[in-house]
Amino acid sequence: MALTNPWLSGPAPTKKLPPDRLSERILNLLSSQNMCVLATAGSDGPLATPVRYYHLDFALMFTASPRSPKMRNLAADPRVSVGVFAPLVGEASSRGAQIFGQAEVLAPDSETFADHWEAFRWQSDHVERGNPVDEPPLGPLVVVTPDRIVYTEHWLRRDGYAPRQHWRPESREQFVPAEPTDHAGSSRPAIHP
Repeated sequence: MALTNPWLSGPAPTKKLPPDRLSERILNLLSSQNMCVLATAGSDGPLATPVRYYHLDFALMFTASPRSPKMRNLAADPRVSVGVFAPLVGEASSRGAQIFGQAEVLAPDSETFADHWEAFRWQSDHVERGNPVDEPPLGPLVVVTPDRIVYTEHWLRRDGYAPRQHWRPESREQFVPAEPTDHAGSSRPAIHP
């Protein structure tokens, strides 16, 4: 029988991606998606909530009503697991990340709120709800900082790499994004938050 993707058959490779390539692939996934599933735990047990997110580097950010079940859970236990994934049309397209870390709820007056808020695209929510875009929301901003990420991409098998890769913050120190180039090929400074 003819196989569309013969490299998917047989045992999966075990080779690790270089840290810079793994970081780049994770950031590409985070940039190309905007929905995740946030898993929290509380007195009623585990809770998995679909959330629209934005990211700043490897940190995920979202807003929520302070009275929501996920916010009550985060107040009791800031440890979270977040699933981000691309649409699946077959095993070859399987691509996602399990992000494990701590959630921090930032009030507008907290020291790091402005740094994260600048990267949060709240304007589209305001337009959708009919709110003026010159009045930003006043609610808290939740920032999930990863302790580790398990990245899965079955297309990696094609190049001899394991489909499941493990990232930790120390991997990030080895990642230096390439400078963007304009269409003429000249370099321009990269913007780093």
